[in-house]
Amino acid sequence: MKLTKWDPFREIDDMFTKYLTHSNRPSLGNQELLTSGDWAPRADIAETDLDFTIKVEIPEIKREDIKITIDNGVLNIRGERKREKEDKSVKYHRIERHYGSFLRSFSMPDNVAEEQIEAQFKEGVLTLRLPKTEKSKPKLIEIAVK
Repeated sequence: MKLTKWDPFREIDDMFTKYLTHSNRPSLGNQELLTSGDWAPRADIAETDLDFTIKVEIPEIKREDIKITIDNGVLNIRGERKREKEDKSVKYHRIERHYGSFLRSFSMPDNVAEEQIEAQFKEGVLTLRLPKTEKSKPKLIEIAVK
């Protein structure tokens, strides 16, 4: 028997994730809009001086079943994970994976070059690279006090 350290925050996070999943709401976040779908895949967002990177876990989905659009500064990622054919000879003891359609929407900052966004899908992870525009680079402006 393996002993594991109890993490109360993980349990709270799991509770909210289960609640949000059952209420058809994606997880909370500043840059995320409320969306609808049967489930919401997990996403990581990172930023460098040159770009933003969004990684979305969507295993067992075909590349052609993923649709990425931009509408009024909102990046939408849609798709569907189809349920396996039901086999009456198989007795399931637990089903935790989500099936059906999903939609994740993210508000994009003003400094993204929308025409240059790149998407790559590999090993069940969709990676989006959102390059920043030149005007977004910080510059120092000194103002004289009179």
